[in-house]
Amino acid sequence: MKNLTIGGIAALASVHKETVRYYQQLDLVPQPARTQGSIRRYGEETVSRLLFIKRAQELGFTLAEVKRLLSLERPQECAAVKQLAREKLELVRSRITDLNRMRRALESLVDQCGTGPGRRACPIIASLSSTPVTR
Repeated sequence: MKNLTIGGIAALASVHKETVRYYQQLDLVPQPARTQGSIRRYGEETVSRLLFIKRAQELGFTLAEVKRLLSLERPQECAAVKQLAREKLELVRSRITDLNRMRRALESLVDQCGTGPGRRACPIIASLSSTPVTR
């Protein structure tokens, strides 16, 4: 599988050709030399790299963080990779805390809808208009 075009590797990795080109611009994916026919040929290592990038993004790593992870591929760099993963885990925990706070606030507002007498202002609109958001 050393003779794939950009379209071929893009299809195998389930990304667009433009994504491959963008990753090449960011130096996340190497760009092979052109053959005599002026076509670049890619191998399965490029597909593996694209899949690595996608999996890392699914875990919440930014492209800058993915680039850092890729620079730490050597076994002796495992501690640095672990630290990056710890930092990402802490960010995820923080986001979960924030999302739970938002869920509770929205549940409370939804529960208040339709419970007031007559033509009272919508509690959601009133809350968003006048009450500062608390954390």
